[in-house]
Amino acid sequence: MYVLIGGAGLIGLTLAENLVMLGHTVAVIDIDPTACRYARDRLGVMAFEGSAVSTDILNEAGIRKADVVCAALRHDALNLAIVSLARHYKVAHIISRMRHRDFEQPLRHAGAHRIISTVDLAVSTMVNAVEYPQVESMMHFEQGQIEVLKLAIPSKCHIVGRSIAEIAQDAQFPANSLIIGYQPHPHLNLMIPNGTTILEPDSTVLVATKPESLHPVIDFLQECHNV
Repeated sequence: MYVLIGGAGLIGLTLAENLVMLGHTVAVIDIDPTACRYARDRLGVMAFEGSAVSTDILNEAGIRKADVVCAALRHDALNLAIVSLARHYKVAHIISRMRHRDFEQPLRHAGAHRIISTVDLAVSTMVNAVEYPQVESMMHFEQGQIEVLKLAIPSKCHIVGRSIAEIAQDAQFPANSLIIGYQPHPHLNLMIPNGTTILEPDSTVLVATKPESLHPVIDFLQECHNV
């Protein structure tokens, strides 16, 4: 896909770098010549120096052929303008960064298909790190109706050596919970397990659960034998 990013700050450049690694064609727009030069020389992406809300620059950058536009500028009002222009040019998928919640409805009305709140994301991540220090990472889906967490299984844990099916049938395993991913070793790829998959010591699982079951599922999966 051709992805056009408005803004070559830390978020814009990091986004560009990750998208290039995934095989996408990427261009960034920024008024900072140093940032544009870095994008070209270090990241190997196209960079257009100028305002990301200038129709001349947007056309030069190829907005009419863009599959995705990402508004990643620091100021919400400028991102709102990028979203509105991207909608005008009939871009199929428009994503916007947002700092202040007051802009959520205006961004949606302007045509943003996805809005990423950088403040909410950072705060949510830090809250999870405080509340669930044993969880490596956690993602929220459908406004927090479903949680997916990545959890290490200690070597002495009571579920080591048991199959996914056995664990799911255990009366103590919280309802509305499901092991959806399994990584036997940090150097191995994450896999989709089946009922016969046996959990090994010091492995990692991905678990989908409801918010009210977070603590019970963590306690169950990390309960260790007394030694």
